[in-house]
Amino acid sequence: MSAGLDPRVTPARPDLAWDGLRDRVAAPRYVAGELKRVGVPVAPLRRHPAGDAPLDTEALFGESVRVLEEDAEGWAWVQLLADGYVGYLPAEALAPLGGAPTHAVRALRTFLFPGPDIKLPPLGALPFGAQVCATGARDRFLATAGGFVFAGHLAPLDHHEVDPVEVAARFLGTPYLWGGRSSLGLDCSGLVQTALNACGIAAPRDSDMQERALGAPVATDGPFRRGDLLFWPGHVALVEAPDSLIHANAFHMAVAREPLAPALARIAAAGTELRSAQRL
Repeated sequence: MSAGLDPRVTPARPDLAWDGLRDRVAAPRYVAGELKRVGVPVAPLRRHPAGDAPLDTEALFGESVRVLEEDAEGWAWVQLLADGYVGYLPAEALAPLGGAPTHAVRALRTFLFPGPDIKLPPLGALPFGAQVCATGARDRFLATAGGFVFAGHLAPLDHHEVDPVEVAARFLGTPYLWGGRSSLGLDCSGLVQTALNACGIAAPRDSDMQERALGAPVATDGPFRRGDLLFWPGHVALVEAPDSLIHANAFHMAVAREPLAPALARIAAAGTELRSAQRL
């Protein structure tokens, strides 16, 4: 791969590359790829085409992907269109492109019903951030190709939340999951990406990418304001108030609220000093 290209977001391998990289990457074969959507609630994007490969991130229902290759073992090599991440999804998790999404889930989770009736056995559950194409309305539900969703749990795609910290706080207690970005489990940068995306702020996936791309630097000794992003090597947190922060972390194995000063001291005592602070 050419120097300067981040392999996490560059759809290129020694044997194959996306056609849009012809002038930047040398490869024996280029493909345009095929656009599809994620057709399951949460799909794992893995580093290698194997069920025990590291989980790099997750793709949520309704999100668009560019499929570059499908192999005989049931894996699809893809690029997520929202944040550019490249990896391997189970091919069975993908569906035809279909109608463009109109709404996003804004509850932590919502059920998909076979009809507009809460007494019907649900077909499944969609996480916060999943996208659906509404084709009509019945009673308090919106109809989609896959079933009916309670309208109060959805918001139009062009409706944005106003406070990333408030969005992040909804996930308090959610289990920590390396590579996760759903309300079933997420990691530090997954929480930040989810909160910012809900507010209409496009955010890269990993904390080092976020540190480079988001906001303007502020002094690491504070004072901090609500919404500031704090970065350590391999970790990111959201400032909730001058004396508290919210982050998904492996110490609590959950999304947790912590007093700011003790959290900084605890992380520093573990050998990692605060590296930067960014203000959106």
